[in-house]
Amino acid sequence: MSVEVSRLVAGYLPNVDILNGCDLVAAAGEVVGIIGPNGAGKSTLLKAIFGMVTVRSGTITLDGEDITGMRPDRLVGRGVGFVPQSANVFTDLTVQENLELGTFQRPKAFAARFGAVAEIFPGLERLLRRREGGLSGGERQTVAMARALMAEPSVLLLDEPSAGLSPHRTDEVFLNVHRIKRAGVAVVIVEQNARRCLEICDRGYVLDQGRNAYTGTGADLMHDPKVAELYLGSLAAEDHHRSGRLTSPAETRLEGSAG
Repeated sequence: MSVEVSRLVAGYLPNVDILNGCDLVAAAGEVVGIIGPNGAGKSTLLKAIFGMVTVRSGTITLDGEDITGMRPDRLVGRGVGFVPQSANVFTDLTVQENLELGTFQRPKAFAARFGAVAEIFPGLERLLRRREGGLSGGERQTVAMARALMAEPSVLLLDEPSAGLSPHRTDEVFLNVHRIKRAGVAVVIVEQNARRCLEICDRGYVLDQGRNAYTGTGADLMHDPKVAELYLGSLAAEDHHRSGRLTSPAETRLEGSAG
């Protein structure tokens, strides 16, 4: 399945628009990254797709079906998953109980879905009896993503999955995103860690003031001098000027796992 956003205008308060006509397309088995400065509307775009923000104009379609403004519970039933940046697990429940909530619309599918999800997240089974409150930040993020996948989404929306994590745990998050992509899911990811995001993206969108400022492949955006200067920081600009092509450790790891 694919999700398409066209000329979307949306906001939280009457007459105050956060999104001002942005567009986005994400196809099955594709990672699409959304980067940009704080306040650009990145998280708002995900929430608008997931029916959590009022859409004033424009359309959101899922495989051609208009889902604009549809309630989140109905979207889950149609194959859209969402992992918010915070409060994305129930800390007083065990990992298994959290995962069971992911199949609340189809409880009999738990065993089959857990088998499929455990293949994407090695080591998930050993966490089942632990309570979320006792997990590390990286483990909680893994469980949050796994719970969303329990509903068997064709599109997964991820809001700042690496926020607050150590470099090692950040590596794990991006590797998990790559594994989800390989399972055929369309992944739309919002990230402040712009360079890392673009490293794994098939395509990316730079949002600024609620509008598309730049669009291209992840590699093209990362090596565009203007994008580097405005959105990736001086280090990215210097690397681009020096080599013209970045091959990061993360890229090497991901390419190796893809083989």
